[in-house]
Amino acid sequence: MVFALAGRRIDDPSAKSARFPLASLEAVREQLRATLVERGATALVASAANGADLLALGEAGGLGLRRRIILPFERERFRRTSVVDRPGDFGGVFDRVLDEVAERGDVVTIATDGNDDEGAYLAASELILREAVRLAAERHQPAAAIVVWEGQSRGADDLTAAFRADAMERGLAVVEVLTLT
Repeated sequence: MVFALAGRRIDDPSAKSARFPLASLEAVREQLRATLVERGATALVASAANGADLLALGEAGGLGLRRRIILPFERERFRRTSVVDRPGDFGGVFDRVLDEVAERGDVVTIATDGNDDEGAYLAASELILREAVRLAAERHQPAAAIVVWEGQSRGADDLTAAFRADAMERGLAVVEVLTLT
């Protein structure tokens, strides 16, 4: 099975409500690994942000799965704005995972004009789903989605909820990994 994945980043220390507290990191990592193993994952398509993405990519790498990373814009800008801007020691993980996956030619960077971050993130989410479906078809396997979140939308600008809705519209099975334990 080929999985597309999206989910929460670690909560900003100034966040008004918990969505993915740093204290939940290991529990989420264990749930992700169990999901990949139990569902027979062969590949994972995701972005590489702090939190859900990098946890899943790390576990997929440890299991020997193919990993394909979709970045909404160039690597250093993404690292600065989506990786090291939140708690957790994700900078080194990002560098290692990106280097490993890039070596295999499996990092895609979407070209953007740099003025529409939300549009770039939405485009990346859509491409993650399309690439998972494409890889699954190539492998004659089913595609599915993993959504790593607390279980509810935070509103109209919630990219994780939009990813979940898009996956469901495409007819993909959606597995939820909860961040609040």
